[in-house]
Amino acid sequence: MAVRIRVAAVQAEPAWLQREVGLEQTLGLIDEAAAGGARLVAFPETFLPGYPWWLWLNAVDWGSEFRSRYLANAVTRDGVELRTIVHAARRTGMWVSLGFAEREGATVYMAQALVGPDGQVEISRKLAPTALEREVFAAGTEAPLVHETELGRIGVLGGADHLSADRRVDLWWEQIHIAAWSGFTVYHEVGDDTVTAVNSTLSADYARGNRVVVIAPTALVPMTGWEVVDARSPEYRLLSGGGGVARILGPDGHDVVAPLPAGTSGLLFADIDLGDDDWTGDLRNEPGGRSRRSPL
Repeated sequence: MAVRIRVAAVQAEPAWLQREVGLEQTLGLIDEAAAGGARLVAFPETFLPGYPWWLWLNAVDWGSEFRSRYLANAVTRDGVELRTIVHAARRTGMWVSLGFAEREGATVYMAQALVGPDGQVEISRKLAPTALEREVFAAGTEAPLVHETELGRIGVLGGADHLSADRRVDLWWEQIHIAAWSGFTVYHEVGDDTVTAVNSTLSADYARGNRVVVIAPTALVPMTGWEVVDARSPEYRLLSGGGGVARILGPDGHDVVAPLPAGTSGLLFADIDLGDDDWTGDLRNEPGGRSRRSPL
């Protein structure tokens, strides 16, 4: 017998390098997801305190400025931030999947936490940060996060780990997969349509290849402050693209509900059925899958 649950994917700009502000933002989104009837809410990769986009900039002085600030705003496993999110999960009765930068001493990891309504916390670190990411993040040694819950078997991967088959083998037999994206931006002039297609294609391929529901939260990338010109070619912006869109996909790789407009902050809600061999999703906007804007 199929079980129907409501899930939510976050599409929002993080509170960059502001851990306390980011925590309040996260709590607000958890409350909003709960108010919308969701039993699971998924956040983008490194949502706390945001992805270190300065890595894409070629001015070396940016690195020294932001590296210390990033370390100072990263989250520890035993810190107040995760304890507060655990309390929020208990209070709302929800599962929360959170991407965060985890600090251990002077080392930072790209971590994923799955927090249950009973207060249990499972954490995994990204096994294979990209070449640029390794300038800030260390590689994790823990297996990808996959956990049995009353909602079903939930697995979580972040970003580029979706490109490597050996990162996915431990996630087989998932019923819900969370593909957490830190957002998408590229060098020079590339349109938002191209940027959006990157995460959309990878998320859809994962859904079809593994016959699993995919929830793909995605961070928005702010161009203000990061959108600097290349001194060697002033006519080019160094970064372009707004970050992509959040998706909730069925095992056929198709959207269960229409995504939010690109660049819009909010929660994407959908009702999904789990348990039947022939999976079906509710394609209606009401009362099944739906999208909602939220003023963040």
